[in-house]
Amino acid sequence: MDEGGDFRRWDELIPDALGLIFKNLSLCEVLTVVPRVCKSWGKAVRGPYCWQEIDVEEWSRNCKPEIVDRMVRLLVTRSGGSLRKLCVSGLSSDQSILFIANHAKSLRTLRLPRSYVNDSIMEKAAGMLSTITFLDLSYCINIGAEALEAIGKHCRFLTSLRRIMHPLEVINKLSQDDEALAIATTMPRLKHLEIAYLLVGTESVIEILKNCKQLELLDVRGCWNVNLDEKFVKKFKELKVVGPLVLDCYDMNGWENCSDYSGSSGYLAWDFVAGDIDDDYAEMLDDLWEDEHPLEEDIEMWFYDDFNAVDAGYDWPQSP
Repeated sequence: MDEGGDFRRWDELIPDALGLIFKNLSLCEVLTVVPRVCKSWGKAVRGPYCWQEIDVEEWSRNCKPEIVDRMVRLLVTRSGGSLRKLCVSGLSSDQSILFIANHAKSLRTLRLPRSYVNDSIMEKAAGMLSTITFLDLSYCINIGAEALEAIGKHCRFLTSLRRIMHPLEVINKLSQDDEALAIATTMPRLKHLEIAYLLVGTESVIEILKNCKQLELLDVRGCWNVNLDEKFVKKFKELKVVGPLVLDCYDMNGWENCSDYSGSSGYLAWDFVAGDIDDDYAEMLDDLWEDEHPLEEDIEMWFYDDFNAVDAGYDWPQSP
């Protein structure tokens, strides 16, 4: 282009503009392709502009837990405290949860499905996550009422909570009514609550309805001990209750969400990731190529996750 042209060169765009553009690219492209285009693009990728929203949930389902933990730390660090949304599956380290809480003071949306977080860690982290409005702790089998109570007490802006379980994960539990009561007593501002397959009864769900007066959606699919009186529910004019009958648990859309890691061609070519990383991260990048071919025994199908909203008759809210 001539020097007197009316358009600026791509490599002269300001970093925050580049960050907005790169948000439309895949994680692989942002980390392995963009930095190799030019120095200014590489600088933008290493800065916070590309990492205000981090969604590696799909990628993390196919990775070893230790790799997921390391990558999350790398990306959260790059966000420079400006992180607003984090979606990741299968975090295995307690320290990673605390690291996120310490370095994401502006966080609004936090999705941690299938993570190994426990009550004590969530109690410590909750006080540092006071800004979140959307929280997903689905399939987190090591947490209970204590964690939910701490979250409710500290996260006063929370309006959406997902606490979906797998039927086989709760088969040895007698009841999870204490979780429902923790929600009822500490989360009065909830508008959307999904507790599918939680082992709760009618009385504890009624407590939720009485205390969470702003509820617009309550998902109790698979909560077979819940039997709400239709006349009682109609008192809440803005409320949509889904369940306990499950109509779409075998919808093929849900079968696409495989859990846990397997060797996958979806692994990123991390040896091409630009930027200054220490030896620990370099080792992490090399590890990603260890298992190149998926094995059948590594694959587990999720019974309940992304259900068909059309069957439910409700337009399900998306995380912010």
